[in-house]
Amino acid sequence: MSARRRPWQNWPRTVQVLPQRVETPASVEELQQAVKRAVSAGLRVKAVGAGHSFTGIAAAPGVLLDLSRLQGLAGADPGRLRVRLLAGTRLHRVPPLLAAYNLAMPNLGDIDRQSVAGALSTGTHGTGAGFGGLCTQVVGLTLVQPDGGLLTLAEDDARLPAAALGLGALGVIADVTLQCVPAFALHAVERSEPLSDVLGSLPGRVGTTDHFEFYWFPHTDKAASKANHRLPGTAPLAPLSPAGRWLDERLLSNAVFRATCAAGTLMPGVVPAVNGIAARLLGGKDYTDHSHRVFTQRRTVRFREMEYGLPAERLPAAFDALRRLIRERGWRISFPVEVRWAAADNRWLSTAYGRDTAYIAVHRYYREDPAEYFDAVEEIMLAHGGRPHWGKLHSLDAAALARLYPRFGDFLELRNELDPGRSFSNDYLDRVLGP
Repeated sequence: MSARRRPWQNWPRTVQVLPQRVETPASVEELQQAVKRAVSAGLRVKAVGAGHSFTGIAAAPGVLLDLSRLQGLAGADPGRLRVRLLAGTRLHRVPPLLAAYNLAMPNLGDIDRQSVAGALSTGTHGTGAGFGGLCTQVVGLTLVQPDGGLLTLAEDDARLPAAALGLGALGVIADVTLQCVPAFALHAVERSEPLSDVLGSLPGRVGTTDHFEFYWFPHTDKAASKANHRLPGTAPLAPLSPAGRWLDERLLSNAVFRATCAAGTLMPGVVPAVNGIAARLLGGKDYTDHSHRVFTQRRTVRFREMEYGLPAERLPAAFDALRRLIRERGWRISFPVEVRWAAADNRWLSTAYGRDTAYIAVHRYYREDPAEYFDAVEEIMLAHGGRPHWGKLHSLDAAALARLYPRFGDFLELRNELDPGRSFSNDYLDRVLGP
């Protein structure tokens, strides 16, 4: 189905484009026809989910495929704990679909507004040294090819580790099969702690906690730690009260934080004091709830983000260098620095390919220019073997990325096989993969 031509911009307002045509397919068959029409007309075609990537990975100056109508459960295999989801399904809509089969996704990131296909294609991950990113949950995939045909990749297909995190470069995802787990609960303990205590106990915390992460507030000696422990789905729940969740998500994490970010933009001198207050307020919670309600948070404050995945053993040195950088440059950084972990995996373009990984993510309020801060942080991350998150801001091109990924050349060969005419490319993919 064709829609009125209209400008498109992503959620963080870093990319804007006016497509030549917009299509909103409501079925896989309509999706196939839309791709075939675009390629026959000599137009590049890109699928768009929720637009949560900070880069131009989904920018579609040719034909934009809006997958918002391509949502829902396409099939289930409860005996094997698997479900097949249509590509445009939003992550926050997946838990109710899985609940009917007493299933859950093994891990999630902290934002669930993305589409399934978009989250997979950009390498979205959560935290937990024993768990991989979302792409490691993929056991099957259906891609629409340039001629409109379908390419189905099963679990034993040698190309699946490439397509499960394919950047949208190998075709348009029509549906994806995920390996789930029995529904489970999480016991969450969130604390405000001295940063030195967190850093001094990292090996033990990361190694013994199912899902551990921390946030450091620049200009303070405080960190907000989050430790989530997995429990059976039958475990008694003790969730945050509606008032407590409103206070945490709506008031402190969004409304108040938005106001303080805006104030920091106008009066940078207040940032250290405000960060100190925020570091204290975001601790002191102990609750148990269904896994997806603990993993994810509602975030409405717009920001710009860069994130790098490092060899896990390099995290302490890289983090120390980042702290020195902020102190020496005299910047006033209102957003906390986020640190997470993931297990090594075999997805060709995964930031965790072949190595246990720690992540450092830096942010700036969307009304602030992040360039100087991000460029300097990126230099540190690269010096410690970092790989940039595909959906977040970075400056690398194909030549630089080829040195970071052992299977990069293999991915390019597969791209040449499946999309020789570059029907699924755009300026961002031309930069990071080559034309």
